[in-house]
Amino acid sequence: MPKMKTRKAVASRFRVTATGKLKTSRGGRRHKLTGKSPKRKRQLRQPMSLDDGHLKTYKRLMCL
Repeated sequence: MPKMKTRKAVASRFRVTATGKLKTSRGGRRHKLTGKSPKRKRQLRQPMSLDDGHLKTYKRLMCL
């Protein structure tokens, strides 16, 4: 059986933490920032960890 290829779209969006979770940036920071409060924009800077429901799927796509 051939080796599985890494899905580059997934690998570019997520980083693996030391505990094996996937870390990504939050959405909503590209445009229409004038309509968002400073508190909301500040909170969107923080990285987000992927929930357990999708973790298994995305780790398989990244060949982990």
